[in-house]
Amino acid sequence: MLVLSRKQHDVILIGDEVRITVVRIDRNQVRLGIEAPQHITVLREELQLDAEERAAREAWTASDTHEHPPVSGGPQRG
Repeated sequence: MLVLSRKQHDVILIGDEVRITVVRIDRNQVRLGIEAPQHITVLREELQLDAEERAAREAWTASDTHEHPPVSGGPQRG
């Protein structure tokens, strides 16, 4: 991990396409501006983790319903 110290309005470049600007610094918060092409996804980590958990839950629920079909009307007599 690269750790940098930056001041307000300083810029960090990642490759030729991503530009991160320190927009504002408050006591416990740093506001960053991120410029990147549309084909690069920029997402806060907690949102990515939430999406992964939700997808895993949905996949588990979908597989669970296939393994245990609903019971309808009890046993059939023929």
